[in-house]
Amino acid sequence: MVHPSNEILAQRRRFLQSLGLGGFGGMVAQVLGSQWDGDVAWGGESSAATLEGNSHTTAFDNPLAAKSPNFPAKVKSVIFLFLVGGPSQIDTFDYKPLLRDLHGKAVPDLFKNNLSGSKYANVFHGCKDELMASPYQWQQHGQSGMWISDLFPNLAKHVDDLCFIHSLQAESNNHAPASYQLHTGDVRAGKASLGSWVTYGLGSENENLPGYVVLFDAGPLGGSANYHNGFLPPAYQPTRLRDQGATVLNLLPPERFQAGQRASLDLLNELNRQHQTERADFTQLDARIATYELAYRMQSAGVEIGQFHDEPAHIHTSYGLDHEDTRTQSFARKCLLARRLVQRGVRFVQLYDMPDKDGWDAHSKLTDNHTPRARWTDQPMAALVNDLKQSGLLDSTLVICASEFGRTPMMQDDQGRQHNAAGFTIWMAGGGVKPGFRLGSTDEIGLMATERPVSFPELHATILSLLGLDYEKLFFEVNGRMERLTGVAGSTKPVREILL
Repeated sequence: MVHPSNEILAQRRRFLQSLGLGGFGGMVAQVLGSQWDGDVAWGGESSAATLEGNSHTTAFDNPLAAKSPNFPAKVKSVIFLFLVGGPSQIDTFDYKPLLRDLHGKAVPDLFKNNLSGSKYANVFHGCKDELMASPYQWQQHGQSGMWISDLFPNLAKHVDDLCFIHSLQAESNNHAPASYQLHTGDVRAGKASLGSWVTYGLGSENENLPGYVVLFDAGPLGGSANYHNGFLPPAYQPTRLRDQGATVLNLLPPERFQAGQRASLDLLNELNRQHQTERADFTQLDARIATYELAYRMQSAGVEIGQFHDEPAHIHTSYGLDHEDTRTQSFARKCLLARRLVQRGVRFVQLYDMPDKDGWDAHSKLTDNHTPRARWTDQPMAALVNDLKQSGLLDSTLVICASEFGRTPMMQDDQGRQHNAAGFTIWMAGGGVKPGFRLGSTDEIGLMATERPVSFPELHATILSLLGLDYEKLFFEVNGRMERLTGVAGSTKPVREILL
């Protein structure tokens, strides 16, 4: 596509403003998570749909129209809780009593030899040759008897609803590449994110809200490449919503333009259609028209979704909206907003807990880092799982809590821990996964996955399968290459041991 000159772009902006759509155009850009430059190149696979707004029906091809899964799905929606920076598995969910006996001692040769010559051999870089026991207390919880540290007392009450994988492995020991791989399947930036793949494959069940939403204060390490649409058409970009104040910036037009907004939008759609008839190959306009219509309908739904006054008092209290710690309140609002979104048919919600530049990256003074972060996240996450269960939504929602990697049992600097991609823990909950179940394990000091190692592609195949998507058939052709979230066809399988 040849982009118009700056003068043409300026003329287009003035034209939109003359229609009363100047602010509305900015809101359209917010919906797709991009900067409005007057000529965003929309595109993508599309299917015919008829959408309705304010009793007015407009026919157009809608890339986000709901699509049937390849086979019966176990879940309809995903809430992905991403703990940025790498929380320590051996201080949270992976109990290693041997570390208490070996505290302050060198790493035994047995464990060193297991990693020697492997791609994880660099895990010792930057560490002292000195093991460090967990400073936290541990107890078994629930009928399943899962070991949980006292960092997560609220989540421990719902441990029988959780499914743990203790043997996840990443390909990189650096934040951004490992984070990219967990989000997109590749350590390199530029690929399509999990949320984009899901909405590309299934569309959205709510015509008035985006299919893919991201929630964060400070984004993940590596930036927007973690959650971007990559090579997929821009219609499958996420929409960033805010947990307080205006849910979407520039959501409502000035009052003087509201009465004529529908007519103005119809005129704009007609002009786009005329433009398209002369350019048969320019299918991107379908996504552009769909985006304007979505933005129009979001003007009511987008305001309502962020207003919690209709939630009962016990929900506010259980999530921690009235917690004395303002960062707990902030994460609580995001978790409650995530529940409200999937309740209304939003397909994929990506939620980041990072309120600052450090995240869980505890290279020094582990307790100074992990203790407050657990306080900010424990109560809201526990309330989210319980709320979904009590409302019946957990049966149709998959909740995932993960990070890019874990941390070493060896000490780094002053009572800290280094990155560890060789073996770490995540948990899941919801339809299709076994509750109160654990899979895999790391060695006796929590250094490397030794029992049933699980790769990121296997995790992705599992998530897509639970949504009813054939991960082998879900592809997008890029320069003659069939790109898949799960990599080359035939290279991976779902983690069937955790599936019901």
